[in-house]
Amino acid sequence: IVSDTSGMLYVVATPIGNLDDLSPRATATLIAADLILAEDTRHSGRLLRRLGAGGAILSLHEHNEDQRIADVLQRLQQGQSIALISDAGTPLVSDPGFRLVRAIGEAGHGLVPVPGPCAAIAALSVAGLPSDRFAFEGFVANRAGARRERLQQLAADARTLIFYESPHRIAAFLQDLCAAFGGERRGFVARELTKLHETGYRGTLDELSALARDDPNFSRGELVIVVAGVTSAPAADQADLDATLAVLLEEMPAKQAARVAARLLGIGRNEAYRRTLELKAGKA
Repeated sequence: IVSDTSGMLYVVATPIGNLDDLSPRATATLIAADLILAEDTRHSGRLLRRLGAGGAILSLHEHNEDQRIADVLQRLQQGQSIALISDAGTPLVSDPGFRLVRAIGEAGHGLVPVPGPCAAIAALSVAGLPSDRFAFEGFVANRAGARRERLQQLAADARTLIFYESPHRIAAFLQDLCAAFGGERRGFVARELTKLHETGYRGTLDELSALARDDPNFSRGELVIVVAGVTSAPAADQADLDATLAVLLEEMPAKQAARVAARLLGIGRNEAYRRTLELKAGKA
C-alpha cells in the first residue's frame, strides 16, 4: 500500500551517449524533482545544468548506498519528489540502486519507472541474434579464474547472453568466451552505442577475438557483447555423435575426443563435450 501523502522515487533512464535520447517525460521529471540521486554528481551535473534542473543533487554509489537510505526515506515521508539516475542508461542495470529501491518499496513509498535508454537492450536490438529469450550477465568477474569458471557455467545456456566489458579486458574476455563456448558460436560486439564512433562487429567468437587483437579501435570506448545461446545437435546427428565419441574415447581424453568429434561432425565443441561427459557417466 502506497501512502497518498508520501513522496515518490522516480527511477529515470538517461542517455548512454546521444543526449537527444532523453525523453520529454524524463526531462520533466528531472526538472521537477526536489532531489536527484546521481552515481557521479560531477558527471550528471553537466546534464542537469543543461536541462535547467534546479533540485538538490546527492551522490548515490556502491560505497554509500546503505548510508543514504535513511535520509531518502525521511525525505519521501515529507512528500518530496526524488529522482534516481545513473551515469548513463537505466539505473540498477549494472549500476547501484537495488538496495535503495527495495527499502523504499518495503517502506510503502511510491516507485515510478521512467524508462528509456539501456545499452544491453540497444545492442540486442541490432545484434541479429535470437531475442525471444535472453539473459543479462553484465560484467563478469575481473579475475581470470573466476571469469572462466562463470563462462563455463553459461556455456550450455540456450538463451542469448548479454555482457558488459571494459576496453582493457575485452581481448582476454573474448578469448575466454572462445574457450568456454567454442570459437564457432555467433556473437556481436557493440562499441560506443549512440555516440559519434558507434560501431558494430558481428561474426563468430573466433573472428571477434581476432578483431580484438588486430583492430586498435576495437577496444576503445564502452562495449556490449551479445552471444548466441547453445544450439543442440539435431536428433539425426545424435547417433553419429555417440558412435564417433565411442571410438575416440578409446584413444584419447574426453576433452580431446569432444574437440575432434566436433570438427568431424561440424557441431559445437560444447555440445560434443557435454555429450562426452554424459557417455562417460553412463547416461543414454
